Amino acid sequence: MKTHHKNNERLVTKVFQDVFDKYDLMNDLMSLGIHRLWKKNFINWLNPQENTTLIDVASGTGDIAKLYLNKINYKGTVYCVDENKEMLNLNRKKIKKDANVKWFCNSAEELPFKNNHFDYYTISFGIRNVSNINNALKEAHRVLKPGGRFLCLEFSKVKNEILNRFYKIYSKSIPQIGKFVVGKSEPYEYLISSIEEFHSQDEFFEKIKKQNFMNISYRNLSGGIVAIHSAWKV
Repeated sequence: MKTHHKNNERLVTKVFQDVFDKYDLMNDLMSLGIHRLWKKNFINWLNPQENTTLIDVASGTGDIAKLYLNKINYKGTVYCVDENKEMLNLNRKKIKKDANVKWFCNSAEELPFKNNHFDYYTISFGIRNVSNINNALKEAHRVLKPGGRFLCLEFSKVKNEILNRFYKIYSKSIPQIGKFVVGKSEPYEYLISSIEEFHSQDEFFEKIKKQNFMNISYRNLSGGIVAIHSAWKV
């Protein structure tokens, strides 16, 4: 199992190294721009308050961090965590220079922060890429303050049979779009397989529950193409 996790970790690292400079463009093309609405919905459900601290894991190019800062009128602190240095460099360029933001190149499974430190933990389209989801969730619980909130946005399982059929057909075209735009289809072949292999909404709910989170719930967006899972540390 450990070997599988290590191989997966190396593959994910290489995937994002290959496409980091076209990451935002491909997100727009693949989702037809809808990922922006998903992320706004995500932040609206979080409903962050001013003078709070967020850890945004698998922060990528900083979409969630920027939405959070806008929501709290830049009166708070964000810690952006990602394993990809190039992604973090793009992340820095999106954020206002006077914003209270810190960047860390670290794994979701081993966060370099003390216990009970953050008001909010967010992870957007990143949990399915970690080597060990249980370890990542355990770390999320550890670094949150009592009363802190965990929120995860991730691809999930479509409930409607007709929509699911259309979605699967469309998904098969994404590697070809990637080849045209980025010059490589392999990262997007990985993307599609990782989505297909990821847990259902209820399976992921149970994983969160096993890490001692409470008041767990989820919302489907776009018929379950993605889902937001919410939980609290008490």
